[in-house]
Amino acid sequence: MFAATEQSDVDVTSRQVEVDDKLRSVRSWLDDRGVAGVVLAGADAVAWLTAGLTTPIERGAPVGPLRLVVTPDVFAAVTTNVERPRLEVEAGLERLGIHLHEAPWFEPGGLERVAAELSGRPPRELASDRAPGFGMSCDDDFVELRLTLARPERKRLELLAVDTAAALEGALRVWQPGERDLDVLARVDEALERTGAFAACLIVGGDERVERFRHPLACGREMGRLVMAVAVAERGGLHAAATRFTCAGGLPDGVAKAAAAARAVEDEMLAASVPDATYGEVMRACERAYAAAGYPGAWRDHYQGGPIGYRQREFEIVPSQTGSRWFRTPLAAGQVVAWNPSVAGGGKAEDTYAVEPGGPRRLTDTGGWPLEGDRPAILDLTTGAAA
Repeated sequence: MFAATEQSDVDVTSRQVEVDDKLRSVRSWLDDRGVAGVVLAGADAVAWLTAGLTTPIERGAPVGPLRLVVTPDVFAAVTTNVERPRLEVEAGLERLGIHLHEAPWFEPGGLERVAAELSGRPPRELASDRAPGFGMSCDDDFVELRLTLARPERKRLELLAVDTAAALEGALRVWQPGERDLDVLARVDEALERTGAFAACLIVGGDERVERFRHPLACGREMGRLVMAVAVAERGGLHAAATRFTCAGGLPDGVAKAAAAARAVEDEMLAASVPDATYGEVMRACERAYAAAGYPGAWRDHYQGGPIGYRQREFEIVPSQTGSRWFRTPLAAGQVVAWNPSVAGGGKAEDTYAVEPGGPRRLTDTGGWPLEGDRPAILDLTTGAAA
């Protein structure tokens, strides 16, 4: 989380500008919707509106011990009496014009009660993303509000993306055949923690488990010929995702075929991920690409990814969901995507890309991993090059 005592005046000013811009967009949303106010409870929405404040008492929990209240003339926060002393000193809320209040930690619904009181309106006239007892849900609307990241957010996410890739690649480069999956996982986890990030998702598995299972969770098995490591890292509420593979002595034909097919699908999804295209158009490209690779309908076998930001994926979407609001939502410069095509037998492709006018730009790029074309390859430790 942000610590006010560690921020320079430049950092504080930049954060204030970011928060002010977002506050204007929230109030504009209130006006457009005809809603008296909103109570934000989701860890994602809180981090977004405060320019990176997180309170991860329970890491990965969708709702934390902080509520934000916004009306046309109120901008306030509510936390428990347990967390208030720390937040008052370290969160910098007062410098952002956010007045902090408290509710007893033991009162059921206490945060929501105080939030409604601060708004000056009855709960039925308020919206909320994740808190119960209010008049309408605004969760999807706020996902759409934050899909296009502001420049400071993009900079923070770019730094996180490099740290995510570096953690995976560093852990895999020193893998030795026979090492346990838990040991590789621990190295990835430690590397992320040392950057102030944590693994919202961390999967490490090897050998035949990679070929059999989409999610070969670490379980203490030794890995002798193939390793897959997957991470979605979180810092300051933002997320970055990547997958890396390494092998010893080359790839089995089946794994090589599946990996090539997954990359081919990702190629087409990325080619479709341009400003003004819709997420539905990307999904149609996904469906066509699986069929062209010889795996028609294989998108049904695993999550295909989506835009990434204040959630591991802001939303998931598949080719059959033509009635979803997200199917017709356009991509825009400033959005970030992490597609995740996979093919049975050990094929998977996943990186984090900025959507830009000239085409997607890979953010999970350390400059030190072997490539196949312009994309991360499978590292063969015996040669130090692409398998």
